[in-house]
Amino acid sequence: MRQFFFSLVIFALSAGAARAADAPATPGLGPQELMEEVSQELLSDLEGNREALRKDPARLRALVEKRVLPHFDSDYAAQLVLGKHWRTATAEQRRRFIDGFYGSLMANYGDALLEFTGDRVRFMPFKGDPNANTATVRTEVKRSDGTPVPVNWSLRRTPEGWKAWDVTIEGISYVKNFRTDFGSEIDQKGLDAVIQRLETEKAAPPSSAAPTSAKQASKAR
Repeated sequence: MRQFFFSLVIFALSAGAARAADAPATPGLGPQELMEEVSQELLSDLEGNREALRKDPARLRALVEKRVLPHFDSDYAAQLVLGKHWRTATAEQRRRFIDGFYGSLMANYGDALLEFTGDRVRFMPFKGDPNANTATVRTEVKRSDGTPVPVNWSLRRTPEGWKAWDVTIEGISYVKNFRTDFGSEIDQKGLDAVIQRLETEKAAPPSSAAPTSAKQASKAR
């Protein structure tokens, strides 16, 4: 179950991005339209290349970064994940945490993205207000046994367009989940020790061993 949860997180971070069409101050497409477009492009990149990507983790990471970096508000999400510890962290600690956090996720669970196919993702009708500063795009993702799982992306308006910052899977927010895990670990070991762990995991070759926070998160699943 842990692998499934984090594969959805990776998929969500890869596909989760949007820009609003109805507000002139925000360039690009609307949340629902761009979510679908980016998801289709990502799945298109995967088709026919799964085995090659499976054998080349660096190539897979580059593909995810191509889809994630322009569209995911990693700074904002990391700020929420660190919670009270963000306020006392130095600029260098913040930078290293952001880089290490997402690098660790990719190192441990990036290859789970290769299991996704277009027939496993279904976009639900959009019910948001196009003039609002926040939006939720709702989808259903099928497990390998065909069971549908509700996956909702949270987005917010930025000068560069709408950007994703959270994904909620079966009612569990990845931001809140990690905030609990990291908060406890930082209280016990300190922020520098947690950053060092994340950086070590990011640099390590792909492994079935999951990071500490991921192991804790799996208990919630």
